[in-house]
Amino acid sequence: MVDVVNGLTSGTTTTPQKTDSAAMISSDFQTFLLMLTTQMQNQDPLNPIESSDYAVQLATFSGVEQQVKSNQLLAGLSAQIGLLGMAQFASWVGMEARAAAPVLFDGVTPVTLSPNPHVGASRAVLVTVSALGQEADRRDVAVSAEPVNWTGTSSTGTAFMPGKYSFYLESYDASGAQLSNEMVEAYATITEARGGAGGTTLVLSGGATVAADAITAIRAPTGANQM
Repeated sequence: MVDVVNGLTSGTTTTPQKTDSAAMISSDFQTFLLMLTTQMQNQDPLNPIESSDYAVQLATFSGVEQQVKSNQLLAGLSAQIGLLGMAQFASWVGMEARAAAPVLFDGVTPVTLSPNPHVGASRAVLVTVSALGQEADRRDVAVSAEPVNWTGTSSTGTAFMPGKYSFYLESYDASGAQLSNEMVEAYATITEARGGAGGTTLVLSGGATVAADAITAIRAPTGANQM
């Protein structure tokens, strides 16, 4: 194949984009035949190209053409499977999902948190972070994986304004050394399911997006985190 191209371009080498090459191979077989004919007409009479070499070129082109078509069919099949997956997750819209993502607080309804202290921790601190990434509050909580209802009140009794908040749990051992600092999973309402090349993405109230496989639990709506 390289000899054919070099024979037509007199040594000039071009590097087309992969997508352009795929389109040319799959749609312009006549061009290939013209190139092959030109190669035959301009071969060295004293050193003609073996007929087996032509057969190899034809077989190679045909194989590549079939591979391109196969890839196109697989891409279409993948898109259809993605749509089926999105249709499945569409039934989750309106449900409450648990994920490590920012949560919308409406100023009234408590937010259900699911802390997960580090194994061996003797102290746990819940840190509240605002939408601007600033620490808004920190308080000691029980070293337990039991759900916690965050009511939107700071450790000093100050009420938080409505908005998006993220939560982190710092775990400490008996000596006071920090063992971990992980984002706390919280429940939020699913407002939309989106399909894409990377799979289905779920949109939560407040605008946070998470991959469908990042959801660790789902429950019927309780009235929390509604827009």
